[in-house]
Amino acid sequence: MSGRPRLDAILAAARPQVVAALTRRFRDLDRAEEGYQTACLRALASWPEKGRPRDPVAWLILVGRNAVIDELRRESRHAPLEAELTEAPLADAEAAAIARLEAEDYRDDILRLLFICCRPELPRSDQLALALKVVAGLSVQEIARAFLVRPKAMEQRLTRAKRKAAAAGISFDTPSVAERAQRLAAVSTLLYLMFNEGYSSAGNGAHLRAALCEDAIRLQRLLLRLFPGQSEVMGLLALCLFQHARARARLDTEGRIVLLEDQDRGLWDRYLIAEGRVLIEKALLKGRPGPYQIQAAIAGVHCAAAAPEATDWVEIERLYRALEQAQPSPVVTLNRAVAVAQLDGPAAALALIEPLAGALEGYLYFHGARAAWLEELGRVPEAAEAYGRALALCTTPAETAHLKARLAALKEES
Repeated sequence: MSGRPRLDAILAAARPQVVAALTRRFRDLDRAEEGYQTACLRALASWPEKGRPRDPVAWLILVGRNAVIDELRRESRHAPLEAELTEAPLADAEAAAIARLEAEDYRDDILRLLFICCRPELPRSDQLALALKVVAGLSVQEIARAFLVRPKAMEQRLTRAKRKAAAAGISFDTPSVAERAQRLAAVSTLLYLMFNEGYSSAGNGAHLRAALCEDAIRLQRLLLRLFPGQSEVMGLLALCLFQHARARARLDTEGRIVLLEDQDRGLWDRYLIAEGRVLIEKALLKGRPGPYQIQAAIAGVHCAAAAPEATDWVEIERLYRALEQAQPSPVVTLNRAVAVAQLDGPAAALALIEPLAGALEGYLYFHGARAAWLEELGRVPEAAEAYGRALALCTTPAETAHLKARLAALKEES
């Protein structure tokens, strides 16, 4: 990656740290986002000509900070600010800013901001949507996909969440130990959604956003340091480690999707798998299995299989039944149907997901799975229709190419 795409990627990766630091400085989410956007525009104008600074995040924080101060000065029409707050020549200011920012350990600001967004004054769905927008920088389309709602509805929810946050007079002070414990479930859910968006992206044209996955894992490690005895936090981290361990095998050299059963398991990261196994075993020993632990156990079964035919589908189906009891949802049932298809055939899987059609009408993987099982049963017209519905829901070129290839192969065989 070079040129503008690489620069865009650097700016996107810096967003959580910059917005978090500016929010701490100004205690205003909107101003923090505006400061970040201004800093990005200046970076796009400056970096290609003058070169990238040695610490892009610190540079963006400094420029964003000065931009917000300038805006505040214009609004208040105060006298000129003291020298320390005015915009010094960037080369001189950068060194001083880096020293200050590193001393403040700005990298931990993101986790702090997550806890601030996940306040009980807001409904849980609004907490998560707001944090995904402000902290993770996901687009409305990306967040809507994570919540299985339409983008217009999500845009309205985000507007309401910001309005409620402002009306509630939400404090931006660091949450206390007790407050962090109360908000732990919301923050865990947020980090899971953040990882999932990186694992199967809805935006930026990329099917896999490894940097977003890695940032979510980094934040989960910080969360585990804050709550070392929480088995569900261990389970969440283990789950994401198992999933991310397969990253290199999920796309081929042409960027095409490689299904799990076709992946080169030699490309899987055995260090991440080993770490995930230790974490889930430690978590389950506590005897309080929750949804993240169960999902991690399922992912661990997949990672333990040396070949697709060695997968213990009986254990996976049993674990999905347990997950249905712990956290019932149409998506969980759809996933259990995948195991049922392996054990009892596609007809049994189709019967299991038939009642889910209404709830999962807008879910690509429902139509994709249904199409594959219909194809396996030789019901070609129905399979083609299901592939068509799945195609209409694709959000990345890799998804589109994969389903078009499946549909073309189906037509050739018929």
